[in-house]
Amino acid sequence: MTVSEAVAKRISRLLIEKGMTQYRLEQKSGVQHGSMQCIMNGRNKTVTLSTVIMIARGFDMSLIEFLDDDVFTTEDLEVE
Repeated sequence: MTVSEAVAKRISRLLIEKGMTQYRLEQKSGVQHGSMQCIMNGRNKTVTLSTVIMIARGFDMSLIEFLDDDVFTTEDLEVE
């Protein structure tokens, strides 16, 4: 799994956990719809740290809280 895929997976889980729509996350985070779609659909091969911070803030969490998930600690995580 790539880092971008891990970010998309984490977003999907948090959307369900928090009962939030992707549209609401886009509004709260300031990440444009097209960019979010590219992340979620796997068309984006790299996700910048700035974007991840914006997404974390959209979930009302710190970057550390966002990254504190097994999806980022797996040995199979591919770093581009």
